[in-house]
Amino acid sequence: HDPFKAVGDLGPIDSSGRSHLPPGPTPLPFLGNVLQLKVEGMLNSDKYGPVFTVHLGPRRVVVLWGYEAVKEALEDRADEFSGRGKLAAFEEVVQGFGLLFSNGERWWQLRRFSLAALQDLGTGQRSVEKQIQDEAQRCGEQLREFPIHAPPCLPFDPTFFLSRSASSVICSIVFGQRFDYADKSFLDLLVKTNQVFVRLSSTWGQLYERFSWIMRFLPGPHKQIFQDLEDINSFILERIKANQVSLDRDNPRDFIDCFLLQMEKEILNPATEFHLRNLVLTAFNLFFVGTETVSSTLRYGLLILLKHPEVEEKMTQEIDRVIGRSRMPAVEDRSRMPYTNAVIHEIQRFSDVIPMNLPHALTRDTHFRGYTIPKGTEVFPVLSSVLRDPSRFRDPERFNPMRFLDEQGQFKANEASMPFSTGKRSCVGQELARMELFIFLTAILQNFTLKCPVPPRDIDLRLRGAGFAHVPPCYQLCAVPWGGGSRAQEELPKDRPQGTAGAMKGPNPAT
Repeated sequence: HDPFKAVGDLGPIDSSGRSHLPPGPTPLPFLGNVLQLKVEGMLNSDKYGPVFTVHLGPRRVVVLWGYEAVKEALEDRADEFSGRGKLAAFEEVVQGFGLLFSNGERWWQLRRFSLAALQDLGTGQRSVEKQIQDEAQRCGEQLREFPIHAPPCLPFDPTFFLSRSASSVICSIVFGQRFDYADKSFLDLLVKTNQVFVRLSSTWGQLYERFSWIMRFLPGPHKQIFQDLEDINSFILERIKANQVSLDRDNPRDFIDCFLLQMEKEILNPATEFHLRNLVLTAFNLFFVGTETVSSTLRYGLLILLKHPEVEEKMTQEIDRVIGRSRMPAVEDRSRMPYTNAVIHEIQRFSDVIPMNLPHALTRDTHFRGYTIPKGTEVFPVLSSVLRDPSRFRDPERFNPMRFLDEQGQFKANEASMPFSTGKRSCVGQELARMELFIFLTAILQNFTLKCPVPPRDIDLRLRGAGFAHVPPCYQLCAVPWGGGSRAQEELPKDRPQGTAGAMKGPNPAT
């Protein structure tokens, strides 16, 4: 009798197979290793090494810890580790459909199609770059119009300023249009998206992930996750119906149009993966990830700059020198701005938005580092352990952009910098995300000085949540237009204010 056999478990494993699984702490019946898990996240590898087994409730998973183990699995052994495990909260809705949580032939077809469609729609090219620049300009205009009283200016929570801008970019690609910042349905959608992100990372979200087989029958805040996910998908379905009515087969406008055309091509194929359910959930995957991961990284990045005003000042000097104030930042500027590029890489490393990575699964029985791991075993390649691997990043708990610069001050890549994961399951929208992070952040610093009444030493950079995602702490800031001038002013005022910063806690309107 296996006391850990439950929904989502591996099924029976013979004694020979079990004896070759990686070591791990002894689990309790039904509770698994929940009592041994650290409050802030997964067990580390000090005792068991870089490959070990834990039980999240009745669910058995193999954990990969550190750069070497994760790289070997996801890059060197990519085929075997390219399966997708389950996130319990999402599984209630997606049930193995859509790009992120599908497997086998379905996943392969959807990923190949999505990469091609995004490329055709201009991801990584000037057409999308212009959309990002336009949103960055609108974001600046919104910040400029925010009520400013006598100095200091009125602090505000930047959550929705940033999520509206990031979401508008992905909406343009997926839905073929951006939504007005005052559009109520759009704002409701952003609130629900943010709520899902936060709740998945809360204590309730973690409990559901470990004990879904019980908690699905119990009341609690986790129930709202399913309703919000259904509401988001209902919104997407309505957008799909609108596209079907106005579809121009010679001029696809967005990702939905491209998918609808592929559905028509394969309408006579009974085994096709191009059907409505996969369309809804793939569009949801792109929208959800494209909104929350980018906006969360930007939000945490601004908080880090408040904590480190000297970094903001150096970035601002480089922006002045390379871009000036007469035009919007462009992606081609990045190669000439090594310090800004280094800061953004360090923000992504430090923010560690998806700490556990999305769960993988083995596609076949695999011999890995002396262990025999059966097909179907869920694998957690922990990104936190890579992004904070002391063998790859000296003093990893310290924010230090200089780690991405060489002795000549030029940008220096680090192969352990993999915030988008790596291998065959890496993020399909990573180039778009890099473009957004660079343009939004430089555009904000090009026009504003970040300020707040609290001294930098009092700012708390500790991330919240430890399950699905790391959530930036709630805070408020002031974005002061320096010189009171506009972006079009060509000459810099000599008395430009220095980059001083701080943050104070405030309510997050999304939670």
